Amino acid sequence: MSRLVVVSNRVSLPEPGGASQGGLAVAINAALRQYSGLWFGWSGQSTPEFTGRISTRSAEGVTAATIDLEEQDVHEYYNGFANRTLWPLFHYRIDLTAFERAYGSGYARVNRRFAETLRPLIERDDMIWVQDYHLIPMARELRERGVENAIGFFLHIPWPAREILVTLPRHQQLVEALFHYDVVGFQTQEWLDAFIAYVRYEAGGEVLPDGGLRAFGRTLRAVALPIGLDAEEFATMAASAPAVESFERMQESKIGRKMLLGVDRLDYSKGLEERLMAFERFLADHPEHKREVFMLQISTHTRSDVEEYQDISARLDALSGRINGACAEMDWIPVRNVHRPHGRDELAGIYRAADVCLVTPLRDGMNLVAKEFVASQVEDDPGVLILSRFAGAASQMKEALIVNPFSQEDVADAINRALKMDISERRARWRTLHEGVAKHDVAAWRNAFVMLLEGAGLEQPPEKSNRK
Repeated sequence: MSRLVVVSNRVSLPEPGGASQGGLAVAINAALRQYSGLWFGWSGQSTPEFTGRISTRSAEGVTAATIDLEEQDVHEYYNGFANRTLWPLFHYRIDLTAFERAYGSGYARVNRRFAETLRPLIERDDMIWVQDYHLIPMARELRERGVENAIGFFLHIPWPAREILVTLPRHQQLVEALFHYDVVGFQTQEWLDAFIAYVRYEAGGEVLPDGGLRAFGRTLRAVALPIGLDAEEFATMAASAPAVESFERMQESKIGRKMLLGVDRLDYSKGLEERLMAFERFLADHPEHKREVFMLQISTHTRSDVEEYQDISARLDALSGRINGACAEMDWIPVRNVHRPHGRDELAGIYRAADVCLVTPLRDGMNLVAKEFVASQVEDDPGVLILSRFAGAASQMKEALIVNPFSQEDVADAINRALKMDISERRARWRTLHEGVAKHDVAAWRNAFVMLLEGAGLEQPPEKSNRK
């Protein structure tokens, strides 16, 4: 049986007695256990000078191999090209995108260092699965070092329209790097279509009769394969003692009021300011709901070394303070703005207590919060999901109230509709949503991609394998 080698920016093995993992980490660990695999990536630590020394450890049948990056790498590759160039650009924020040559050089250097360090660990029949935008050039670097194994890539964030992508200097070089993969996966058909449009109209490529794409003298298979949630595991977590305690605390805190909930990383792509302004508009348009509803916005800090993320934190605090200052009464505060991180079990209880969950990013690859909310609910009294049409999840979760997050009126109207929705409609919407979350779960996503990768490996001519 082939071994699976996962390559990602960071590695997340389960820690004994530690915090619960995110859905993607759980899926990757399960796949690696099934295929006796290796997970390779950055340790998260920096050193004054790059050494290439590999640290290994194992947990629950999975081996992790990590390397430290030098401080310049972290600045140029991670904080720079990954999070100040690709992230904003792929989320349609050209105004926040930093085009600096040093960032591009650092990005190329780190991908090269990853490939050089990983190459001796790759065995004859390994399948290699590279994760996300940090490592787009990884396959090209491995191919240049003689690796001819099946290599796949999955992009967890949106792929931008070609009119956006062409603003990136050397954009064609980035796309050309993807053609060194055998399989490339996107979260939605929209992102896949955007990629195909670039290949056809910017790179002069073509769609082959079998659905493959050809450009730059190479062929790959590109697919739309939305990631899922371990719905069963999350529902079990929602019934755990910490989740029940969290739920009961929230119920007591609500004191009979309705709770709107937002759970996000503190990021400009999540539409946090737009969401709070929509809630402010709702209170103005529907004064009858005052004192009967409040919003709990949980926004955890991330990428604190990037200036844009420091700015949004300050703006969000100021906006929530403005709303509370204008609307609060002695015994009612409309917005509870929380930045403390919560464990997934604690969040499951908070989800369960919410009457409405607002998942309203301005642009998002998938957004698993929407699926976590649905998985945590029970049929007796399910909450209502309000979902941005620009989240990847919207293509699967059509029974949510789909909104335009740029329109305060649209979101405010959806909040009003959700709060007034009768129990029969809430149950009917939840049942359909829950069925989809359970069916298209993370295991289905993982298995479908690995099957494509296995097929690509079988298509490799024997004389082209890099057998040792």
